[in-house]
Amino acid sequence: MDIRDKVVIVTGASSGIGLALARLLGRAGAKAALVARSKGKLEALAADLPGSFPVAADMSRERDVVGMVAAVHGRYGRIDVLINNAGRGYDAPVEKIRPDSFRALFELDLVGPLVAMQQVIPIMRRQGGGLIINVSSGLALMTLPGMSPYAALKSALGKISLTARRELEADRIRVGVVYPYITLTDFEANTLRHEEDGEAPAADAAGEGEGSHGPFHPPDTPEDLAEVILKGIAREEAEIFAHDWMRPGPRG
Repeated sequence: MDIRDKVVIVTGASSGIGLALARLLGRAGAKAALVARSKGKLEALAADLPGSFPVAADMSRERDVVGMVAAVHGRYGRIDVLINNAGRGYDAPVEKIRPDSFRALFELDLVGPLVAMQQVIPIMRRQGGGLIINVSSGLALMTLPGMSPYAALKSALGKISLTARRELEADRIRVGVVYPYITLTDFEANTLRHEEDGEAPAADAAGEGEGSHGPFHPPDTPEDLAEVILKGIAREEAEIFAHDWMRPGPRG
């Protein structure tokens, strides 16, 4: 897809990967709908991106997601690309996962993107096509102790994405999933963690990308991953890996 003049929704646009994506899309000539909880940050960003549209929404609330998509469609009259990037991490051993915390994470990391997809699909179908990109995690490709809550939900998001790609093929709606590597954002500062006295509190959980889980390879910058995602959009790829070495080996 040629991104120029396309209407692109970016969730989690207030910082990190979402912010880098919004800026890159703006330079590429797209009309970016900027979505996050922080209205002030979005308005400041929109002032620097001609043709953009800030929409404050909590992606863990179904009503907010439905209203956000309606607002973007009402503003532009079409939606060409949805990038589901907002999310939050949760690190805890399986034995210590708190059901209430996991349910909250489920709403943001999985249900929110699903509802956004369900809202844009009919719009894209009427237009004759579109593109949906869901940002998963490199953890979805791994099995690491203490990281199952986030990894499980991001794995599920990947499966939903690839299944939807097949279901929507006849409608010319392409669905892809992104697997970031460790990225230099404030994601880790916002990640929920198990502590003996309860989960550690987090700051603004706009959640854009990966944290730092060990020095396997040098981490990426948000701008690095934004470039990778933009290339994946151009090629309408099913799976977009931050690095080729992250691709799984032959299956079967």
